[in-house]
Amino acid sequence: MKPKLESTGQYMTITESDRLGRHELGGLEDAELVSHYLSGQRFAFTEIAERYQDRLLNFIYRTIGDRDRAEDLVQETFVRVYRHLHRFDPTRKFSTWIYTIASNLAKNELRNRARNPLVLFHTIRKSWEADHRPLEFEDSAYRPDDLFRKRRVREQVEAAVTELPEHHRVVFVLRELEGKTYEEISEITGVTLGTVKSRLNRARNRFARIIAPMLD
Repeated sequence: MKPKLESTGQYMTITESDRLGRHELGGLEDAELVSHYLSGQRFAFTEIAERYQDRLLNFIYRTIGDRDRAEDLVQETFVRVYRHLHRFDPTRKFSTWIYTIASNLAKNELRNRARNPLVLFHTIRKSWEADHRPLEFEDSAYRPDDLFRKRRVREQVEAAVTELPEHHRVVFVLRELEGKTYEEISEITGVTLGTVKSRLNRARNRFARIIAPMLD
């Protein structure tokens, strides 16, 4: 059963008797975890970090192509979240807020680089709008020759994605690998919905032109 909360403005105050054990925090919504942490329950932040650690690592890694550096940026993301969690607007979606922080760090990393990063892109969609789910990793149920073919395609695709401009690559990864909606991408990147769709369309078209000769 969820704890009883007392309203104190934007956030809810959690009384001492309403505090949850660490194992119980896992069933709470993100905004509830924020409230628990701001009310002094330190394990709530640990739950937030564990909930988003892998997701942010995958996102940043796919964007900048350097796993070690991606791990550093994930830690920096959590440092910034820790410092500014009291500023989080509970009317917003927490995942969008934290992805915005991670996205900004990833874009700064790309801008500071002397060379283009390697970005993993695992397969090619026959139709970009076939569904709105993120692209999936290799299926171990496939036969060995199928897995080899997919891995070969991935290697070819990696080189193509590095040629996408940074602002196109970010929306491309958010949409096609992370499965974010256009609205979420707009909020994360700070650009209009129309710009998101335009950049994504250009990214898809450019990617298709680059990868086509490699697959002949």
